[in-house]
Amino acid sequence: MSKLYGLLGCPVSHSMSPAMHNDLFLHYKLNYYYHAFHVENEDLEMAVNGLRALGVSGFNVTIPHKIAIIKYLDGIDGVAANIGAVNTVVNIDGKLKGYNTDGDGFIKSLESCVDGLLQNKKILIIGAGGAARAILFSLEAIDVHAIDVCNRTLSSALQLIAECSYKLSGSGISIIDAENRLNEYDIIINTTSVGMYPNLEEIPISLTNLSPSTIVSDIIYNPLETKLLLEAKRKGSITLNGIGMFVNQGALAFEKWTGIFPDTRRMEELVINKLGGHAEC
Repeated sequence: MSKLYGLLGCPVSHSMSPAMHNDLFLHYKLNYYYHAFHVENEDLEMAVNGLRALGVSGFNVTIPHKIAIIKYLDGIDGVAANIGAVNTVVNIDGKLKGYNTDGDGFIKSLESCVDGLLQNKKILIIGAGGAARAILFSLEAIDVHAIDVCNRTLSSALQLIAECSYKLSGSGISIIDAENRLNEYDIIINTTSVGMYPNLEEIPISLTNLSPSTIVSDIIYNPLETKLLLEAKRKGSITLNGIGMFVNQGALAFEKWTGIFPDTRRMEELVINKLGGHAEC
């Protein structure tokens, strides 16, 4: 039976999700199709209702809709409720249920680059949106306690820290404070869209005070190396792009839709080849 899946976001033209999921559907001989839908903020409710009316079997949610989508769904699972953001939706007998696979996908990727226990690292998260929430709450759930959050709007960073339900040694700080204290961190994670295609010359934070021993991660995967990662590499840091997180969260979403946990190596190779490069850690 033919089924339709999709992606809601703004923008979505850069997304590798259609290529990745449609390749998996062919690989596993499933008569399904995945399509990316560009949806502006003011059109989100209408878009969700349209997908519901069309009987779409499931969809992903990306920037900037991961938080706003919740009020238009019929329910969300415990992990997504704790995080307060959704990136995957499944149509279960006409009811739209939201999940969040971002945090677990990111941690799987990050662990491959970390020397020693992740729990012992001091971490800076840049951004306070849906992806930041998923990563912060998932890191805290595995007992990473030393985490600061910085954001262009300081109140958003403070609110995110305040909403955390775990014990946390960390605080919400301004971008300027984070820049001044950058050498304190073992790991820096950009969760914003700053530097994403087509805005390739943008950078979310100055790396003037970056220590070469710091791991710099950017959840953006297009381009494979953002300006943030290129500058960090020039300073001698280990860098991690968003391919690992993207692939792992996508694999978890695919499993929720089909019951099959897919070949993540195949997924990674396809995305990297589409982007014309190679992933590094």
